[in-house]
Formats: sequence, C-alpha cells, structure tokens
Amino acid sequence: MDATMMMWSVLFGAIGMGYFVYGKRQRAIVPLCVGMTLCVYPYFVASVTSLLIIGVVLVAIPYFIRL
Repeated sequence: MDATMMMWSVLFGAIGMGYFVYGKRQRAIVPLCVGMTLCVYPYFVASVTSLLIIGVVLVAIPYFIRL
C-alpha cells in the first residue's frame, strides 16, 4: 500500500462517515448505506484508479438518488 492509496482511502472514509452520520440523523437510507460502503470498500480495492472511480461514483449516488 503506497501513500496515494492511503490518502484516498482516508478521504473517502471521512466522506463516508459524514454521509453515515447525516443518513442516521435524517433517517435517510441512501446516504446511510453509501456512507457505510465508503468506509469499508477501500479495504477491498487493490489499485488507485479503481479506488478513485468507485469512490467518485459512490459519492455522487446520494445526489442523484433521493428516497
């Protein structure tokens, strides 16, 4: 694991924690699930490019899907 991977993992984990807290307080299922996913998925991704692509897609999901 290199420094780039670590920094992106921390960034997406922090965004995920924000989504998780927001989803829990507002009782909104989409930000809650996306927040949990953003906190966990960096452990299972091996390359920086796939980490960035998946992370950007996950961050954008609550903007486009409102339940």
